[in-house]
Amino acid sequence: MSDLTSHTDTTMNDWDIILTPKRKLLSFNIRELLRFKDLIMLFVKRDFISIYKQTILGPLWIILQPLLTSITLTVVFGMIAGIKTGAPTILFMLAGVTVWSYFADCVTKTSDTFIANQNIFGKVYFPRLVVPLSIVITNFIKFLIQLVLFIMVYVLYVTLWDTNTGVQLTWQLSLLPVIIIIMAGLGLGFGLIISSLTTKYRDLRFLIQFGISLAMYASPIVYPLSKVPEKYQWLMVLNPMTSVIETFKYGFFGPYAKGDPDTPIAIFEWWHLAYSAGFAMAVLFLGIVLFNRIEKSFMDTI
Repeated sequence: MSDLTSHTDTTMNDWDIILTPKRKLLSFNIRELLRFKDLIMLFVKRDFISIYKQTILGPLWIILQPLLTSITLTVVFGMIAGIKTGAPTILFMLAGVTVWSYFADCVTKTSDTFIANQNIFGKVYFPRLVVPLSIVITNFIKFLIQLVLFIMVYVLYVTLWDTNTGVQLTWQLSLLPVIIIIMAGLGLGFGLIISSLTTKYRDLRFLIQFGISLAMYASPIVYPLSKVPEKYQWLMVLNPMTSVIETFKYGFFGPYAKGDPDTPIAIFEWWHLAYSAGFAMAVLFLGIVLFNRIEKSFMDTI
């Protein structure tokens, strides 16, 4: 009997990977995820192909979508509603849309992780976090393309179209990597939470698009935060995307409209950004805990 036990222990120690049903709720094995980095890139490639497959314009939609959205918002809110932003309206709208699109895409697409990939999850093992991480990376690539588009429009506008805009670059632009990390954390965290809940409550899938649309207008995208009455601004700041959007705009447009120091284009506060970073960490922590808990039994409920 002792020989059998010794042989079994030796055999188990020879395995490279041992799968067990017991996992910690907060399990984020970076080494394991790095081992599957090739799979992550395959999923990134798959996402690009599946999104733009059988479309006439293909990846050009990455550029056209924020442009068309910004033009529509400019016409509706800038020309018809007459909202004054303090900056060139098209640039102001495009800045907000560029930032918001990354966050919104991460949430909506990550939230469908379990249901959209149930066939793969039921057949082969790999770290389930590979799928939402690949979605965040895919959307990050899209964000970089749209960011380049925004910078090109920004440069062309202030150098060729209107050299007297008064907008200016500020040092807050160096916080762009921090902004991206916060957006990725918020998008991934909220997406993991929603994807965990949708395995049992399917109607959340129908509410997510509606909720994202409402959240967009509760964020300073089509209007500056300074336009909100001061006694209600704290409610806007509770939205963790508010400081992200405001910091991004502050970096590209500066604090005030030309000749009007009483009308801030954007508001930058360190504690606003710190709040968003802390919120992102908390949401990501909760998302990973729920995701790890649900992934052990989600095949029984889907």
